[in-house]
Amino acid sequence: MTSALKGQRPSEARDRLLRTASAIFYAKGINSVGVEEIVSEARVTRATFYRHFPSKEDLIVAYLKATDDDVRAQVQAITEHQQPAQDTIREIAAWIVGQIKSAEFRGCAFLNAAAEYPDAGSRVQQAVLDHRAWFQQVMQTELERLRGEPAEAGAQFFVMIRDGAMAAGFLANRDAVCEVFMRGVEAMLTYRPIADSASGDRRRR
Repeated sequence: MTSALKGQRPSEARDRLLRTASAIFYAKGINSVGVEEIVSEARVTRATFYRHFPSKEDLIVAYLKATDDDVRAQVQAITEHQQPAQDTIREIAAWIVGQIKSAEFRGCAFLNAAAEYPDAGSRVQQAVLDHRAWFQQVMQTELERLRGEPAEAGAQFFVMIRDGAMAAGFLANRDAVCEVFMRGVEAMLTYRPIADSASGDRRRR
């Protein structure tokens, strides 16, 4: 029993450190929070902290990875329904709106981290870029299902308006921001290229 408990303690301590740091980083920002505050809030020693996270950057990367895992799980729960693409896109957009309207919302964790760690060579920046590349690919897949043609530009546009909504949602009236965002999504879903409209007009003539 004793050896089993000893085997569990490091994992429990790591999980507690990560949960504590994640909450503080998101609420206060990353650079404004020191190791001492995290250690105190998590009720562990500095030795325990450094045993699990050799540096603060290691903890930050773990925080972003845990956030990424959570987002992927929630998006996968939507996409695995195998519903029509437009319904999947609307549901993802509605999930984003739900985040923005939540009481604890403080903006996009990944954009916040990128702003604090602008160095393109940092592991923090790479974790942000990896997450964004994955999310853009998800949206590209759904838009290609919808249109039956390449949709990289459309996916980029979706991510851009999502970024704008996440930033504005922290600074402005959240209900108004979310309404504009959803209108933008609907416009994407109903948009048809001008060339298609022109050819249709010619056919009708």
